Amino acid sequence: MVLTLFVIFFVLIFLGVPIAFSLAGASILSLFMFTDMPMLLVVQRMYSGLDVFALMAIPLFLFAGYLMSEVKISDKLIDLAYVFLGRFKGGLFLVATGSSAIFGAISGSANATTAAIGSVMIPSMAKKGYDQADSAAAVAASGILGLVVPPSITMVLYGVVAGVSIGNLFLSGIVPAIIISAGLMAVNYFIAHKRGYDGGEPVPIRSALKTFRESMVALAMPLIILGGIYSGAFTPTESAAVASLYGLLVGFLWYRNLTFKSVFNVSKKTVEVSATILFLIATSNIFTYILTSENVPQGLAAGLIGFSDSKVVVLLIILGMLLVLGTFLDNVAAVILVTPTLMPVVGALGIDPIFFGVFMVIAVAVGQITPPVGLNLFIATNLTNRRFEDVCKSTVPYLLLYILLLLFFIFVPGLLSVFN
Repeated sequence: MVLTLFVIFFVLIFLGVPIAFSLAGASILSLFMFTDMPMLLVVQRMYSGLDVFALMAIPLFLFAGYLMSEVKISDKLIDLAYVFLGRFKGGLFLVATGSSAIFGAISGSANATTAAIGSVMIPSMAKKGYDQADSAAAVAASGILGLVVPPSITMVLYGVVAGVSIGNLFLSGIVPAIIISAGLMAVNYFIAHKRGYDGGEPVPIRSALKTFRESMVALAMPLIILGGIYSGAFTPTESAAVASLYGLLVGFLWYRNLTFKSVFNVSKKTVEVSATILFLIATSNIFTYILTSENVPQGLAAGLIGFSDSKVVVLLIILGMLLVLGTFLDNVAAVILVTPTLMPVVGALGIDPIFFGVFMVIAVAVGQITPPVGLNLFIATNLTNRRFEDVCKSTVPYLLLYILLLLFFIFVPGLLSVFN
């Protein structure tokens, strides 16, 4: 039954059927062919998969992120990053990474971060003589920070599926986000030195102070979210609601460039994206129910432990699997599908689930810059006049950096659960 389930699923994926419908179709056909269970079970399992209070955080965080994008906060964050980083060699590369890290703390999305930062930075870099393939690669790789820097929607999904503290996941994502940002900037500097990309002029003190003052309102959002969670003032779901309210107040009262029409458009986009994610969660629940009833997670755990009882060896195997999955599965789909299967392995080896959650989020996020899915690559490429193949080639140094950092985190796991 399990073999048939996977065969049907991958055939549907190969035919271009959306992942959620592929999951539902494979599950329904497998149940119909091999069991006498009533089809009502499918609806029940789908409903139970959505009957989780923490999932309310997803549309609320999306709404808050889209609001801040609507008020063009990315422009102000780029100006802020330029104040600190623009003068160095390859300064615009560094600004792209710095502003992506800050914007990621607001949007929680790699694709939104890439689009918002790339739409401003790639044309700016082209005017300064930067190769557009290099520019697109730097923006796409930096856009991954939208999934790593808390609050992250992918971390919310992992927390719900794995049943661990979303607040601890957010806090434990801070240190790796800083390390990854520093690593990206090091690669940026190396490429800039090799290509001969110079830095810009230092920003005058008066202009820097003005930029800092205008950016503070935007920077306050992630501080309110993380500060509220860490202090116990509110839960992650409540923090998402506070962030949404804050976004409305900032747009209407501070920047004054938010209209009721734009709020309607943001709400519409939030509903569409939320519905896609939640439907995927619902259909994956029946899929994982079949796997669990067939003892697939337990069998996988026994097989991996039988192969090696070393945490390092098992994590290396899991890393390889996650990197491969990321090449053809979206990060949301990968986390929802793989987490229930791997949690027995995590529990049997005594691996900290908070560490594993942050590690998994980073590993599947690498898929954003690996073809054929690689949505960050497509978004960044569309902002240039270069071929997709050229951008992929320029992304290789960043891809190697992410893999090296993931290997580093395996051997120093405490960095991914420092606040746990």
